[in-house]
Amino acid sequence: MSEPEAPATGLAACYRHPDRETGVRCSRCDRPICPDCMIAASVGFHCPECVREGKRSVRPTKTMYGGRVRGNRPEVTIALVAINVVIFFATINSGASVSGGNGTSDVYQRFALVPAAVADGEWYRLVTSMFLHYGIWHVAVNMYALWVMGQALESMLGRLRFIALYFAAGIGGSLLSFAFGDVLGQSAGASGAIFGLFGAFFIILRRRNLETGGVVAMIALNLVFTFTFPNIDWRGHVGGLVVGAAFAYALVAAPTGPRRDRIQAAGAGVVALALAACGFVAASHVHSECPGFATFPLPNGAVAYDCGTRQP
Repeated sequence: MSEPEAPATGLAACYRHPDRETGVRCSRCDRPICPDCMIAASVGFHCPECVREGKRSVRPTKTMYGGRVRGNRPEVTIALVAINVVIFFATINSGASVSGGNGTSDVYQRFALVPAAVADGEWYRLVTSMFLHYGIWHVAVNMYALWVMGQALESMLGRLRFIALYFAAGIGGSLLSFAFGDVLGQSAGASGAIFGLFGAFFIILRRRNLETGGVVAMIALNLVFTFTFPNIDWRGHVGGLVVGAAFAYALVAAPTGPRRDRIQAAGAGVVALALAACGFVAASHVHSECPGFATFPLPNGAVAYDCGTRQP
């Protein structure tokens, strides 16, 4: 088909806008293009169709462990930090203390980890407790660690693998607290997930034969704090560390090649099945210690938990 030409000047008309004259042609297909259709290239300009065709023929950039690169911003890490901070201020707005935190907030009562409540069917607490914090220092320290470790791991793994690692580690920490914590005790925090990031980072460094002394020292120091200071749920930290390391190994041990994604998915599935099995075993154990979970209000507006149906 012949190109339309403007009678007054003899210039060709843009192939996408016949009413516009142009003296520029696509350097790939030689079709005339107007300024609105020009896309700058290393040599000359390309038309939109040639650019789309070029993108289809270019293989997507991958991270070192198979994730797709979608820009330089650690968007998952940013989102996780933002969600934790927003939820922290929601707890403050509902009555929690800024400095030290307490259990009087309705947010804590409904969403923190209470083993008896989980065994009674409130399984969502295994996840929601990962986004709650007791006091400004609790959330600040956790978010700083998440920001530092999250950026590094998200760039290595890619968004999908990183967020799967984060939730697997966090749930792993919650499950160990669920299984062996005080059946009526209340706990919360992102520490389990963050310890999982520590464990994952160690596994990656070992797999790549890099120096691990720094991360080992960091893990050891945090474990010392965990077992030294009161009111810290060591079960959540240790559970997250172990599950994070196991999940990372499932990702990094998969050989490169066309089957890597499927092998990684299978490894992640094994970890998920193990977590599910641990959850049902833990529920049975908690039921044996607390066969009848109940709540009752206190005079200060808080809610207390009980393994029966008694009222104060």
